[in-house]
Amino acid sequence: MITLKEALKLSQSELENLKKELNEKAKKEQKIGAYIEQFLAKDLSDGGKGIPIAIKDNISVKGWELTCASKILQGYVAPYDASAIVNLKNNGFSPYGRTNMDEFAMGSSSATSFYGKTLNPTNFNRVPGGSSGGSAAAVAGGLALASLGSDTGGSVRQPAAFCGCVGFKPSYGRISRYGLASYSSSLDQIGVLTQNVEDAAILYDAIAGYDPMDSTSANIEFIKTASKLNAEKKLRITVIENYINNASEEVKNTLLKSIDMLKANGHEIIYRQMPDSKFDIAAYYIIATAEASANLSRYDGVRYGRRSEDFHNLKDMYINSRSEGFGEEVKRRILLGTFVLSSGYYDAYYIKAQKTRALIKAKYEEILKDCDLIFMPVTPTTAFEFNAKKSPIEEYLEDIYTISLNLAGLGGISIPVGKNKEGLNISAQLICKAYDEQTLLDGALSLEKIIKNNK
Repeated sequence: MITLKEALKLSQSELENLKKELNEKAKKEQKIGAYIEQFLAKDLSDGGKGIPIAIKDNISVKGWELTCASKILQGYVAPYDASAIVNLKNNGFSPYGRTNMDEFAMGSSSATSFYGKTLNPTNFNRVPGGSSGGSAAAVAGGLALASLGSDTGGSVRQPAAFCGCVGFKPSYGRISRYGLASYSSSLDQIGVLTQNVEDAAILYDAIAGYDPMDSTSANIEFIKTASKLNAEKKLRITVIENYINNASEEVKNTLLKSIDMLKANGHEIIYRQMPDSKFDIAAYYIIATAEASANLSRYDGVRYGRRSEDFHNLKDMYINSRSEGFGEEVKRRILLGTFVLSSGYYDAYYIKAQKTRALIKAKYEEILKDCDLIFMPVTPTTAFEFNAKKSPIEEYLEDIYTISLNLAGLGGISIPVGKNKEGLNISAQLICKAYDEQTLLDGALSLEKIIKNNK
């Protein structure tokens, strides 16, 4: 599969041939479930003349269905382009196919979609990660040059790690959320999934920047990164030692080898500890579910989306539309969020979680004062088998090394660094200071090149 950098040099006729080739591949590889099935029967292109980019099914593309992989939004057609899509089109790219996902971006396996699960292209018995599993599987499986996803608690980085591609979530506010279906508004961030770090910088440059349509957009100067990439820059990198040691043995050993390679190539390595990640999990699932409870109240069968046909009065219509339309995981999170926001529990849970969030952010800021980047795992294990997690809590723990970045609003990137004996992917995560994506991408490119040179 050609890279985005190579695709930028293609003529229009070559681009059209590339789209046809991707269409044929997507039709042959429907078993993977990277694209939403109903859309595969059509031409995946929107008729645009740009380089084709796959789009997660929670990002608005005018004239396309937008369902967030949920039954409750079946038949809803987006009336406008998300700001990220406007920028994409203005910079020579074309939206191309809706990718599958966990319903409303709630999950770590891409198995909660109303349209059926997505498979990991490396091993069909393993999950591709979530919630942007379709976006990661499309890139890793050669069904897309690159894709857009969203990251609320690791939903770009974790599937990228499981599938073996690059997953980049910039600092909160760097890419407009206007046109992104809201799950948890203070945590959600659009990100990119690509074949390599340079492509991640190219795609990021195409969609990032201040947007007055988004009140949370960072109103600071944006300088493009791809032309300034420098893999030779020597950086001071902090390794979160307790997180490395708490990962599985195969993940730990692969990451330790990567750290040794970084050191041998002139990067300065220092070691620090982070507070127990159980605090991250607790704070995240209180804040995220509380915001989900509020955001998903708009799906009621009245304004848009699917309405139940079985009701006798208004109350019945609300209850039945939501009961029939939402999947089990979405219902679970709405109920949890409604509980923590309810009278008598708001101070005990939600306010306490926000205070914990502030402490987590302060800890990151303290560590980043003394270094350029932080190095830690993306996931505690390699991709797990479908139905391997016996309870929702077990699956929530898969996000243990990714959710803290969303709580702190920092940028992070997942880079493949090796495979285990079964050929399953292992990735490292680099984290930057707020809005210092240039340094993050420089460090990621350096690590990528070091890994390739040591194969």
